[in-house]
Amino acid sequence: MYPKKELAQIVISACIQFKIDTVVISPGSRNAPLTIGFSNHKEIETLSVVDERCAGFFALGIAQQKQKPVAVLCTSGSALLNYYPAIAEAFYSNIPLVIISADRPKHLIDIGDGQTIRQENVFENHILFSANLIENEKYKTRNSQLIGEALQIAVSQKGPVHINVPFDEPLYETVANLNKYHFPHISMSSLDNSNINYKKLADIWNAAEKKMILVGVSYPNAELHKLIDLYAGDDSVLIFTETTSNLHHEKAIDSIDQLIFSLENAEFQDLKPAVLITFGGMIVSKRIKRFLRTYPPEHHWNIDEKKATNTFFCLSEFIQTSPVDFFAHFNSFIKPLKSNYQSKWINFRDQRRAKHTRYFKDLKHSDFKVFEQVLDSIPEPIELQISNSSIIRYAQLFSIKKSINIFCNRGTSGIDGSTSTAIGAAFANKNQTAFITGDLSFFYDSNALWNSYIPVNFRIIIINNSGGGIFKIIPGPATTNAEAYFTTPHCLTGEHLCKMFGFEYQQAYSTASVTKELEGFFEASEKPKILEIFTPSAENDLILKTYFKKIQ
Repeated sequence: MYPKKELAQIVISACIQFKIDTVVISPGSRNAPLTIGFSNHKEIETLSVVDERCAGFFALGIAQQKQKPVAVLCTSGSALLNYYPAIAEAFYSNIPLVIISADRPKHLIDIGDGQTIRQENVFENHILFSANLIENEKYKTRNSQLIGEALQIAVSQKGPVHINVPFDEPLYETVANLNKYHFPHISMSSLDNSNINYKKLADIWNAAEKKMILVGVSYPNAELHKLIDLYAGDDSVLIFTETTSNLHHEKAIDSIDQLIFSLENAEFQDLKPAVLITFGGMIVSKRIKRFLRTYPPEHHWNIDEKKATNTFFCLSEFIQTSPVDFFAHFNSFIKPLKSNYQSKWINFRDQRRAKHTRYFKDLKHSDFKVFEQVLDSIPEPIELQISNSSIIRYAQLFSIKKSINIFCNRGTSGIDGSTSTAIGAAFANKNQTAFITGDLSFFYDSNALWNSYIPVNFRIIIINNSGGGIFKIIPGPATTNAEAYFTTPHCLTGEHLCKMFGFEYQQAYSTASVTKELEGFFEASEKPKILEIFTPSAENDLILKTYFKKIQ
């Protein structure tokens, strides 16, 4: 059975041609023609997720892992608006997400008809392309062109696009066959490496005694790893890698805040690079941003295929290409330089690491101690998803095993949708996936568990400190008389959610019980599992602040 409506058939045919093989559907009536068509096509896997906000992030997690477009489909009205947080995340994280919304025809907009809003261009600030279709035979060519352009942009530019499809009633009529339509590929301007003056850049690079490479959010890439290895052997180069960079080297600084948190002016001047190369997505560390804004390098080169990111307000060169292509060309022009820049700061890093290890020997039960225990217990290989706020910041203070791939929604850095994204990633990835989250982030997205596609080997670890712990760590909230509105204290647990959604549930309250509950936690089971670890909310921030004093 396929929809009788030709416009629905055109949309479905386009998705097939552009190899979109996964569609996450939320229920409704106005989207019935598309729901019928997608769910009956043998080349498309359809998944049903009721809550549109969760569905958007679930699809985003699948697209994150598959590195190809995934579509979401909803009915008309406010259902569509619930996709917006996931769309914004996809926009800033360069994840291809195809939003397909059913709509009322224009003559029913703003006349008091039910479940109707102004859907055209509703995401215009955070979308790469909006295709507003018209259900009319004379617009058939126009509709096909718009759909083709939208899908090609999603594929080539790796970001969200919106296809708004108005349907008049009747909605449930079907036919036996799906017609075939052809969608010509629209010429897209390709990146031109020939206009990059590698020799000029290399002359600047080779003359500088202090150079820094800073890597933000990046998808695991073995080829990029090999290309970056060359720089670790150069005495004049320091490599800073964020936890979400998925780049590792024994000579890299992988816990940035641990290194730079207490430096004085003279030390910052000594650390300041003459040349800074950045690539990857958002930077978590506020301290590295503050440092490079206060002590800007003479040359800052940002490498990105889509847009320049002037995070430190000193961008001198936007190199519009992929990091792999850039370094593949640039590496043949550069020469190592004698310098004590790298060795000095690597020694300093090693001293801090030693103090870090000593601090944890007698550390009592807390968020920080739990993080050490959890990271030590995680098996290899595994896909690790981390929620935002204090959780990702704790992760930045540890050296995590090289075989563990790490992901976090850093595009908008929001707590909404972290669990749904992790579940989407777990569904798409063949390896086991674990998700470390804070309590507010988990409860905020608890509808994520209302999902029939959660693998039995999926694991969630909730660090429950009874509120928004980040607001006790950052300066400001505690100085006001409104702290409760920032930290939002609560007495919730995940136990009853686990019963309702069919998860195994474990809990721990102490260092010893955490160790005990982690034994066998990642082993095979008949259901996915949640381990909820309760920590002392009144002490966590003090323990973290003491840590920074102790490792000075």
